[in-house]
Amino acid sequence: MFWDKVVGKKKIRNIEEDKKEIDKVELKESVKRNEEIIKDLIGESSDVIFRKFNLAKDEKNPAMLIYIDGLTNTDILNLHIIKPLLSDLKKEDLTKNNIEDQVELITESIVTTHEIKLEKKMDKLITAVLSGDSILLIEGFNQGFIIASKGWDARSISEPTTESVIRGPRDGFTENLRTNTSHIRRRLRDAGLRVKGVAVGERSKTDIAILYIEGIVNPHIVDEIMNRIKSIKVDGILESGYIEQFIEDSPFSPFPQLQHTERPDKAVGNLLEGRVVIVVDGTPFVLIAPAVFEQFYHSPEDYYSRTVIVSLLRVVRVIGLMISLALPALYIALTSFHFEMLPTVFALSIAGGRAQVPLPAYLEAFLMEGIIEILREASVHLPNVIGSTIGIVGGLILGTAAVDAGLVSPAMVIIVALTTIGSFTAPTYSVSNAIRILRFILMILASSFGLYGLVVGLIATSIHMASLKSFGISYLTPYAPSRLEDLKDSIIRFPLWKMNFRPTLMRTKNSKKEENKEEGDKN
Repeated sequence: MFWDKVVGKKKIRNIEEDKKEIDKVELKESVKRNEEIIKDLIGESSDVIFRKFNLAKDEKNPAMLIYIDGLTNTDILNLHIIKPLLSDLKKEDLTKNNIEDQVELITESIVTTHEIKLEKKMDKLITAVLSGDSILLIEGFNQGFIIASKGWDARSISEPTTESVIRGPRDGFTENLRTNTSHIRRRLRDAGLRVKGVAVGERSKTDIAILYIEGIVNPHIVDEIMNRIKSIKVDGILESGYIEQFIEDSPFSPFPQLQHTERPDKAVGNLLEGRVVIVVDGTPFVLIAPAVFEQFYHSPEDYYSRTVIVSLLRVVRVIGLMISLALPALYIALTSFHFEMLPTVFALSIAGGRAQVPLPAYLEAFLMEGIIEILREASVHLPNVIGSTIGIVGGLILGTAAVDAGLVSPAMVIIVALTTIGSFTAPTYSVSNAIRILRFILMILASSFGLYGLVVGLIATSIHMASLKSFGISYLTPYAPSRLEDLKDSIIRFPLWKMNFRPTLMRTKNSKKEENKEEGDKN
């Protein structure tokens, strides 16, 4: 076995038992020996190609190109690597010069790819191959050439599916990390934009890019995010949700502490405010940190329209939030405990509708809310056309049938419909899930203690939100603690020419928006 030969007499059964020893393995001068080592590491896989050939068609100079079929660009391999090494490289260049001169000639004049570097550590060479690059091995040289040749199929740029666009750019992020960073680069031509790369996952080695604007962002936030990401120990990262769960401050809170988006304009807008954007390879959802509760009810389109229209829309979203959170619990409390608080005509109307209903108000509410949640979950996992049909038809049919059968009152159907519509006013889906959970908790409290339970639940929710932090930023900012400057971009949005300062909650190095980096450093 390879392990006996390379590491010594000590037998190593797998990579996990002694990873430090494997990291010390270096490339040998023999191409055949290196082939045996790499095959032992990767195993017998049909998509791993070992392309053997002779430099300058000279049998005395064997070489090998190793790559993975499907992850590399075959045009780069054929035209810029193999063909030059066979045809453009001359025999006299290999016989007259020593190995160092030959390597310099290959890297500077023969191989014409945009990136090439030398590496002798076996684990780094293997990682490069598994990432889509190619490695070139030459007889008599104990270093390998890592040649950039990534070229797998990718989804074309399309409109975001989870964030509808009425006014604004319609291109969205894709599953390719470099495509996503280029989206941001194209919109933000700032020399201060920094893209820091790191690989996370012991087996997946997923590429992650951390983006921020130097001279604006608070460096302590960047350091904290980098440290948390680098401390992640897991087999694989399959989506940005993995990263979110590992680095958030309060994992057991229902409220999201990082924001995700498919829209490049939204990511750029947050970068300009001093936040950090985390891009994960393999997913179109990028993360924005830190995040406060208020920004989950803001949309990029809020800054593309006039202030009066935007302020009205934000008020509508807040009303939708209150309806989706507390309306069913309020209905239960009033009809079960505090019927005398309702106006006489309204109370008689509700009583008439409930005259034939055998269930108490709280069971009636839980029944209807449960049915709506089942319909919503079913529509999410069905194809788009069928899903929307099931949601609409199912809701209408079940609601009408329940009223006709006397299981629920007409008023309850209206309450559930208003609650569901109110939950759709949130521009971000993740915060809607938190509201759904809290709605059932408030319903339980209202069923047990009436309005007192509802008020206590709302107070407890407020206390919990006030205690939350996202990378040191209070979750209820700018309301608690109050920041007057930040209130210009709260429920009522001031005109853009009045919003001259970045959010004070971010403690940015450069607080004024129109100042450049040099002016900010001087201040």
